[in-house]
Amino acid sequence: MTYILGISAYYHDSAAALLKDGKILYALQEERFSRIKHDARFPVKAIKMCLSLEGIQLSDVDCVVFYDKPLLKFERLVESYLAYAPKGWQSFKTSMPIWLKEKLYLKREIKQQLSNIAEEKFKGKLFFSEHHLSHAASAFYPSPFDKALILCLDGVGEWATSSAWLGEKEKITPLWQINFPHSIGLLYSAFTYFTGFKVNSGEYKLMGLAPYGEAKYSNLIREKIVEIKDDGSYKLNMEYFDYVTGLKMTNDSFAKLFKDEPRKPNQSIRQLDLDIAASIQEVTEEIILKLANTLYKNQQINSICLSGGVALNCVANSKLLQSGPFSNVWIQPASGDAGGSLGAALALWYLHFNNERRVCHNDNMRGAFLGNKYSLEEITHYLDSLNVVYTIKSDDELCVEVANEINNQNVVGWYQGPMEFGPRALGGRSIIGDPRSPDMQMKMNMKIKFRESFRPFAPAVLEEYTEEYFDFSQVSPYMLFTAPVKENHRKKIPDSVKGLELLSIEKSDVPAITHADYSARLQTVSEETNPKFHKLISSFYKLTGVPMVINTSFNVRGEPPVCSPKDAFECFMATDMDILVLEQVLIYKSQQPEELLARKWKKDYEPD
Repeated sequence: MTYILGISAYYHDSAAALLKDGKILYALQEERFSRIKHDARFPVKAIKMCLSLEGIQLSDVDCVVFYDKPLLKFERLVESYLAYAPKGWQSFKTSMPIWLKEKLYLKREIKQQLSNIAEEKFKGKLFFSEHHLSHAASAFYPSPFDKALILCLDGVGEWATSSAWLGEKEKITPLWQINFPHSIGLLYSAFTYFTGFKVNSGEYKLMGLAPYGEAKYSNLIREKIVEIKDDGSYKLNMEYFDYVTGLKMTNDSFAKLFKDEPRKPNQSIRQLDLDIAASIQEVTEEIILKLANTLYKNQQINSICLSGGVALNCVANSKLLQSGPFSNVWIQPASGDAGGSLGAALALWYLHFNNERRVCHNDNMRGAFLGNKYSLEEITHYLDSLNVVYTIKSDDELCVEVANEINNQNVVGWYQGPMEFGPRALGGRSIIGDPRSPDMQMKMNMKIKFRESFRPFAPAVLEEYTEEYFDFSQVSPYMLFTAPVKENHRKKIPDSVKGLELLSIEKSDVPAITHADYSARLQTVSEETNPKFHKLISSFYKLTGVPMVINTSFNVRGEPPVCSPKDAFECFMATDMDILVLEQVLIYKSQQPEELLARKWKKDYEPD
């Protein structure tokens, strides 16, 4: 019996993953426990929870593996500064002390952190994977494919920013890579920054904004900013970027090119931002499709796996699925750095120890429900300590009653089973509502999530009824593809309505989940992997004839999704949610004692 602990940390989205004889046991993000969004610190709490869930000590773990190689990253940093010297002195002066004090000696730092957890000197084996290998392993090994191509796209690892690999049985073989500073991820992040959103956090907002604009700057981007070759390889014009030597993503030349300054987060969204979002989305899709087509042309393999932060761009993923040459596309649901912890552990098991791989016909991610859960006893003990009024229901009773409440336009916090691994809520830590309501998108964005009104919501649709509402014949359990709403469910949008005016227009029979371009980011819900969520949606379907609910993550702006019943209850009380479900416990806000209702639950939320 062999335990392997994988770790990602120190950059963003730190996490821990635990394997037993190659089987994925648990994978947890530190942010869920620390309540700091994108927490980059060493994942002490996540590691302790992995060990606790398995009932073992750190001394029982045979190997610990870190998801990248800090010395290679340091080499890239120094070489980049030297290449652009004397520019970048301020940035160099800022980053070097941190490297010389902490990151350069990461092996020692990791061992010290592990010793603190073990409360004795760590004597186990410590390994280091490469960043893009960790991404590739996280994509291929849990996938349902015996043989597949692998495409990894992110900001930057050590040197690689884009890489391709061949996965076959237990082996992963590198094919090619594109190196820093040329990066599709950093290109997209630069436009995220320019449009006023946080880098490494707001890229999905830029993607969501794109359908409200026109791609009028696509040719300008191709001519001035990124050279794209026929095979998909690309080269950035570094005259427009400041991320190598400066403390921001873009520079004055970038601003002059678009004839405006970067939007400040507190400023209104401009038409320029809408059109820039549409343009960079189109260019990104072009690069991904060309890279994928070249891979297929050279290898003639019908399946592809994706990972890296760019693989969370579900619009681009759908273009690849619909327009690309591949019959099968599988994407790691925790494609960002958090998933690197899992990939590093899997790479060690298969590549270093040469173990045999067994492929699962769905995949080996268990629906991404790889986190911790709480017992009914733990939940009721917490609620009783606050004198919360609640009832306990059977699953059948619960699903019927909650479906009725959704039909009555109530918004429900839905907290069930193990926590999801990755950025998407999949029915474990979700907020759900009625997709038919024309007001629900605005209500949930402004009064519950406390975020921008343009942000779209996803439908969680019964897998077996997906094609009734969407032009989509695949499965999408991880909310990583978009699909068009079928013509017969659409409503005509007047030609005169443009930009963010589209927000006030009903675009379909299910307007709360229909985006400006008639698309929706799908989660297909299977009875096999997500039985209770499936039962709830089935109850709503029997009641309304609509086989879906709105599904968004159980959190508010600036915070990670909830982890504990305490997190869930506090979030519930701080927002305009009407009902909270904690496993079999049903809580109505309207039934709570006055002392709970009068308490100040709301916090100050920072822009995210």
